[in-house]
Amino acid sequence: MLKAIIFDMDGVIIDSEPAHARAALSVFSSHGINVDTGYCNSFIGSSTKNMCEDAIKRFGIDITTSALLNEMNKAKSDIVKKEGYIIIDGVQELVKKLYKAGYKLAVASSSSPVEIEDTVKALGIRKYFNKLVSSSNVKNPKPAPDTFELALSKLGVSAKETIVIEDSDYGVEAAEAAGIACIGYINKNSANQSLKKANVLVESFNNLSTHFFEYTLQRSQGLPVYITDTKRLVIRELAISDIKEIYPIYTDPNVRKYIENIDDYMENEIEKQKAYIQNVYSFYGYGLWGVFSKTTGRLIGRCGIENQLIDGKEEIMLSYLLDSQHWGYGYALECCNAVLKYAKEELDIHRIVAGIDFDNSRSIKTAQKLGMKLEKEFTYKNRKKELYTIEF
Repeated sequence: MLKAIIFDMDGVIIDSEPAHARAALSVFSSHGINVDTGYCNSFIGSSTKNMCEDAIKRFGIDITTSALLNEMNKAKSDIVKKEGYIIIDGVQELVKKLYKAGYKLAVASSSSPVEIEDTVKALGIRKYFNKLVSSSNVKNPKPAPDTFELALSKLGVSAKETIVIEDSDYGVEAAEAAGIACIGYINKNSANQSLKKANVLVESFNNLSTHFFEYTLQRSQGLPVYITDTKRLVIRELAISDIKEIYPIYTDPNVRKYIENIDDYMENEIEKQKAYIQNVYSFYGYGLWGVFSKTTGRLIGRCGIENQLIDGKEEIMLSYLLDSQHWGYGYALECCNAVLKYAKEELDIHRIVAGIDFDNSRSIKTAQKLGMKLEKEFTYKNRKKELYTIEF
């Protein structure tokens, strides 16, 4: 159960990395050191103290670490006084939303305690944070886990109950080392961080729901997210443990003639499905889900929506496949109706299409019963199909 969210500050709450680099370049220049922005950017997510220690050793600057650090902090402070804070779009609203939902919130940053306190006060969001944690209060800054571990201790929560939001590789690595699920925020001013170890990436904080955070935590722990249910069926995300059950459905000759790209070797197909489960659900928030019988608990097929390019246009496509033993009992109509309702009400999707083989009379009848209308014929992967659409 999600109990806490920890925010990094620089690059997540405020867009400060360019200003930090300018401050550092100014200080280095005053000591006769000519470095480029790339050097400063290599410390994004770490601490200014680490950069000072490295610079003194690398360039032979005749100054103590604390003295150089004070110069850096003053230079940053001067820029803030002159230019103010550049807040990341949507972050204030997100902080308020998460606070109102009852989550514990913290800032865990490589900036100094004074900088953190001053920043969140200036932005009017100090009251929403339970704790403020600085890497200067731990032995090892990011990418070591110490900063986040201190935040967990102060919040009184465990790593499995927490999510971190980070914009740097060092920060993501620190979260991973602490055993905390991480949302990577893609900040164009954070020097092209890869964030490859984050559980999910976001480009904006606008319109992120509390469900998004809950689901991110579940997926990070290998727990499938429940989607919806009907009188006879449960629809949920597939877990890796479900994959071996779906393969016999894929290889059923009655089913396979309507689907593409199924590997003849089960182990290869299992690896493909693992990648799908680990990436697609998190990235899009939807995909092809598992359809389970309420009576038996067995996986009987898949149903869901996926992004597809059709005649050069990006569409959201409804797809399903069921074990042929369950054909003819209304299961396809039942699960597709539930998915369309979920897409409309929970995902705010307003148009969905279905690409159906022209000779697949069963699926054409299902589409028509769903209220979908034939829009055109098209060719997809060298197969002649009909495009049915519905708009809400």
